[in-house]
Amino acid sequence: MHRRRVKRILIGVFAGCAALVDAGAAAAQAAASNEQLAITTPPAGSTAWVADQSFGHPLPDPATADPAAVAAFFAALKPAELTRLIAAYPLVVGNLDGAPAEVRYRANRVAIGDERDRARQRAADPALDATARALAASRANDSERLLAPGRQVLAFDPRGRGLVTEVWGDLSAAQRIAVLVPGSDADLGHFDQSADPLRSPAGMARALYAEERAQSPGTRTAVVAWTGYVTPQGLGPDAVTARLATAAAPRLTRLLAGLKQTSHPDAPPALLCHSYGSVVCGTAAPGLHAAEPTDVVAFGSPGMGVDSAAELGTGVQVWAARNPNDWIGNVPYLEVGGLGHGADPTTHAFGAMSISSLGASGHNGYLAEGTASRHNFAAIALGHYGDVTGPSETQG
Repeated sequence: MHRRRVKRILIGVFAGCAALVDAGAAAAQAAASNEQLAITTPPAGSTAWVADQSFGHPLPDPATADPAAVAAFFAALKPAELTRLIAAYPLVVGNLDGAPAEVRYRANRVAIGDERDRARQRAADPALDATARALAASRANDSERLLAPGRQVLAFDPRGRGLVTEVWGDLSAAQRIAVLVPGSDADLGHFDQSADPLRSPAGMARALYAEERAQSPGTRTAVVAWTGYVTPQGLGPDAVTARLATAAAPRLTRLLAGLKQTSHPDAPPALLCHSYGSVVCGTAAPGLHAAEPTDVVAFGSPGMGVDSAAELGTGVQVWAARNPNDWIGNVPYLEVGGLGHGADPTTHAFGAMSISSLGASGHNGYLAEGTASRHNFAAIALGHYGDVTGPSETQG
């Protein structure tokens, strides 16, 4: 009983420090927040996929198959076989790391269309109450937007709040790849926001991709907005523990293992990790075992779950940015009894390369046009390290 009371008090401290700075919406979110159920199992259709004997041999198990084995399986398929699998198991094919990107895009268009149609049926069902119908209509609209021409959805899972991963650029031909790992409140319903785009994974990814092309038009680049894990909602219990990050880390490392099979950039993909996403990256980093250094950028970070960059592995080059008016700087940078995320990555003692965010404002403004952080993030993703500026170079 005493332990539970202490935990509640500590949660209040962590959430309250941030809420005092961003009092209106943040405090309301903290009050309404509920613990989220992490998604760690394969998508719907996986049981039938595993039981399918029509090929005369087992299909790669979505729960255990290595991305290299998945890649080999798809390389051996005939066009008619591939079409049949996409039609029968769109969610499985669309989420299989190691399957070719174009195949996954095709499968996810089918899966998203199916989800849109199911949601539309629920929205029109008179047996449901008004709230349920409104939620269904919103889900249908969110799904419909992902079906717009030119969108490249690498992964889609409608369970819970919905998981989405989208690509900008030609992933299979890219010389440089960046993976954006977002933080709290990222899901299908908040994946792409037109009113305040930089609050959404899609908006941040578009901004980064545009900046990369502006800085280096001759470089083939791709940006992946990875909302492939269940994120915390608001500033409640999930935001101050690593529980969801621990569940997310294997999914992130599997994504990277899949990219290794289906793309061939000049260097390992750079990870750009925003807010709670930096906790996910910090949890995943020791397991990357990259043959070449992997760039990990933590921005607006509450901590990476460690006391120093050295704990993230010898193959990881950590960069860190936080602008002075980002409320995240007011959270306690410590870890007590499983609450909190460790040391501040922007301090000299942490050992990361500190980079300028001049011009950025608030917790979501790091990729705003004209900011030093947007410039620096793109330069790191491109491997143009000589163009990266530190705080002292631009902020006095």
